[in-house]
Amino acid sequence: MRCLVLGGARSGKSGHGEQVINEWAPRQPVRYIATAPDRPGDEEWAERVRAHQQRRPAHWKTVRTDDLAAELDRDTSLPTMIDDLGMWLAAMMDQAGAWTDSSRASAPVDRLVDAVVRYPGPLVIVTPEVGMGIVPETRSGRAFRDEIGVLNARIAEECEKVVLVVAGIPLSLK
Repeated sequence: MRCLVLGGARSGKSGHGEQVINEWAPRQPVRYIATAPDRPGDEEWAERVRAHQQRRPAHWKTVRTDDLAAELDRDTSLPTMIDDLGMWLAAMMDQAGAWTDSSRASAPVDRLVDAVVRYPGPLVIVTPEVGMGIVPETRSGRAFRDEIGVLNARIAEECEKVVLVVAGIPLSLK
């Protein structure tokens, strides 16, 4: 079973994703793949990361990586949660220099989608829904908005369950 959880900033999407994986794999070890980058010297960011960590059960194992496809392929038996695709996509766009030509980020995106398709165990993927607001002023902002929209649609197509969290309320889409 695969579930995509979409939502805006601070909407409750991560918390809902944690609830879903707990329902699917109660009291089981869970691999939590964190995509948040280190931001040395940013105490507010560090506090956000700590709050997420403290909310998770002690028996969950956190893996920090930006190679999501390889990590999913590494162990296909563990119930897994990825949090979140937006930070991962931004890192991929940075690495590929894709802020002015987003097609440069297509290879890691394709690898991730393929890994999600292959993954046989419970998998919850958290991602931002950014296309519901204003059109970004910058080319890079528009590129990210467009690419996360396409990525979300591709992942949603492969998931049996898709949920949109708005103001803390989960709405089942699929």
